[in-house]
Amino acid sequence: MDEICVVTTVVDARPVADVLAAAAVAGRLAACAQVGAPVDSTYWWQSAIQTTAEWSVQFKTAPDRVAALVDHVRTTHPYDVPEILVARVGSGNPDYTAWVHEQTRPYPAPDAPA
Repeated sequence: MDEICVVTTVVDARPVADVLAAAAVAGRLAACAQVGAPVDSTYWWQSAIQTTAEWSVQFKTAPDRVAALVDHVRTTHPYDVPEILVARVGSGNPDYTAWVHEQTRPYPAPDAPA
């Protein structure tokens, strides 16, 4: 249970980043999400070099929640070809990694047996 994953994406507006972060945490796809300050990204798009200000979003999640998180980001992301990168973190503070695993477990429905 020491391993966690960091899933990263970028978007072109802070409110979009905030919505992606909040939805992933609310859905227990990520234990937490951090929205970074804007950064200028330079890249090829439609046969031309583009430069755009973007906000990064880093999601911390358990390895078994990565596929669902990536699917969620891909379907809700405003870009045609969103950057979605997954990095595995092999070790870290054991208390933190345990917390990430705990927070990414779906809670049972209120009327479901415990």
